[in-house]
Amino acid sequence: MRYAYGVTSALLLGGAALSLATGYPAGAQVAQNDPQQMAVVPRGGAPSSFADLTAKLTPAVVNISTRQKVRVASGGNPFAGTPFAELFGGDGNGTNSAPQTREAQSLGSGFIISPDGYIVTNFHVITAEGQGQVESITVTMPDGTEYPARVLGKDAASDLAVLKINPGRTLPFVRFGDSRQARVGDWIIAIGNPFGLGGTVTAGIISAVTRATGAGGAYDRYLQTDAAINRGNSGGPMFDMRGNVIGINNAIFSPTGGSVGIGFAIPAEIAAPIVDKLIHGVSIERGYLGIRIQPLNEDLADSLGVPHNRGEFVQSVEPGQPAAAAGIQPGDVVLRVNGREVTPEQSLSYIVANTAPGTRIPIELIRNSRRMTVTAMVGKRPSEEQLAQEQSFGQNDQQDQNDLFNQAPQKQGQGLAENSLGISVLPMTAGIARQLGVPDTTRGLVVNAVDASSDAGAKGLQRGDVILSANYQPVTTVAELEAQIRAVKATGRSAMLLRVQRRGQPAIYVPIRMR
Repeated sequence: MRYAYGVTSALLLGGAALSLATGYPAGAQVAQNDPQQMAVVPRGGAPSSFADLTAKLTPAVVNISTRQKVRVASGGNPFAGTPFAELFGGDGNGTNSAPQTREAQSLGSGFIISPDGYIVTNFHVITAEGQGQVESITVTMPDGTEYPARVLGKDAASDLAVLKINPGRTLPFVRFGDSRQARVGDWIIAIGNPFGLGGTVTAGIISAVTRATGAGGAYDRYLQTDAAINRGNSGGPMFDMRGNVIGINNAIFSPTGGSVGIGFAIPAEIAAPIVDKLIHGVSIERGYLGIRIQPLNEDLADSLGVPHNRGEFVQSVEPGQPAAAAGIQPGDVVLRVNGREVTPEQSLSYIVANTAPGTRIPIELIRNSRRMTVTAMVGKRPSEEQLAQEQSFGQNDQQDQNDLFNQAPQKQGQGLAENSLGISVLPMTAGIARQLGVPDTTRGLVVNAVDASSDAGAKGLQRGDVILSANYQPVTTVAELEAQIRAVKATGRSAMLLRVQRRGQPAIYVPIRMR
């Protein structure tokens, strides 16, 4: 089970329009949730019992277990330094020469979608973490029968996978429903394998239908429920009262590791098309612009003087990618993409990921308080592995900067930066640039000290950061920064937008609330 804490969550998913009449290789059998077989609870009524519904659906829900080989760091030699050290391996100094490989297991849930053994689950249920390797996957039926399973297809971006077993008999199965018809307050039930208990049913309501958890990514769009979801429920189905699979249980918000009544499921409208492609070996292509974005939170909105919760902020643009070719720049606020408004429930990443590569789309944005529209040719999203590699570059060197500028922090200019922002700054010089490891041509102000009690301190600004601009205006002298502080105060805004460069990292915009 994936966990979310502090309004962060697991991987999400993408997909195109709902297409539930999929051509799964199957016979003419009737699904466990066939409309003619269900009619258990009218949509508008509260069920007196979930027993009939559960009896119909449970036979199609399975437990999934994996056997893995994982590499772990070797433990110290408890006999290090004694005559017995070499008898127990290692180098006799308390360490072993190489990592060890150990066996591990994982548990999850899944559901059968065809009578001949196609099974849907989460990608993370059947994937080893780190340097581990999955040795085998076993599917256990509700009656205890076990089958070896092979991975037919998997997609890390959507956290979905399809398994295939060969049962030698006709299996009970269920079908996807239309999650677009789900409403907040509708009853649902979840069936799965929490903590390895197997065949566990929990009930609740839909708490939200387009919940963004704040984790970012292309598919941060969930059904939220208060039904109990725990470790081992991952990959299990969420059913509506007609017995349709409207979601795949995927993540929870939990400060404790257990259910606190906030669970998330991948909506069927997104999952079903991806599952169909995985079954048929069709490549999954998603749209891509090549920009790093940030939600337009309160501080950012206040620093820009724009409404809250509408649009997303562009932190950086990748050279040579579609956004750069369209003329999108760092600091732009994207309001609409292809005619669709960008909101917390409908993020820019979600809209673009669900747009076919090669499509030309208009993008409405604000730049320096001016509205404009550019046109971008949507590219193809790289794999999750490629994106992870690109994002791992440039880790900050944790160098000792105690004597970085060979001078103690001191107030510069008229002290507006210290009093309003909680930072002390110095003009960039060639000597400071060399100490920071940045090009001699770098122009800006260097942070010399930060008040830990200020918003700048809370946002992580530190000594050695370079301020390139304030309110989109270049600042190379303390006087220029103070002029921008005065301009912000004159407009009545409560925050200022700084563009900050840190050694080994791309420049980013940081809204700093003034005091």
